[in-house]
Amino acid sequence: MRFTATPIAGVCVVDLDPREDERGFFARTWCAEEFRAQGLDARLAQCSVSSNRAKGTLRGMHFQTAPHEEAKLVSCPQGRIFDVALDLRPGSPTYCRWFGVELSAANHRALYVPPGCAHGMQTLEDDCIVAYAISVPFEPTSARAVRWDDPAFAIAWPLPSPTLSPKDRDVPDFVR
Repeated sequence: MRFTATPIAGVCVVDLDPREDERGFFARTWCAEEFRAQGLDARLAQCSVSSNRAKGTLRGMHFQTAPHEEAKLVSCPQGRIFDVALDLRPGSPTYCRWFGVELSAANHRALYVPPGCAHGMQTLEDDCIVAYAISVPFEPTSARAVRWDDPAFAIAWPLPSPTLSPKDRDVPDFVR
């Protein structure tokens, strides 16, 4: 794996290092030792997957509050997505800034989202599968969201008029 820092402290693009032959390829998608060596949260408590039928589906911007803050490694083993990390750590020099990157089955990329950052994604084609490796178990009482189109963040989503869940559509404005 190759780790590339982004403008948001602690957010990394993780490129897999596929070993290819006539059968296809094999690549490591998680290695606690390599994550620790990068100073990243190397805990792995659960793995989740989302299936997204339609291009333009948007999920986010989700996070968990303390003491259940989570780190996520997000990848897209089928299709293409625009993946976003949003810094919600009040003491961070990049507070309220975001970083987005395309993840796809073709580019073998993942995005590491550290604790204290919100995460969201938008599908860029039909039938996308998104995989999540998460550092702590989901805790419903700590689950929070900020609005995907909140002007406080001005996230530049690639597709207009996304398909949203009622929960994501009804998130109130962010208050600093």
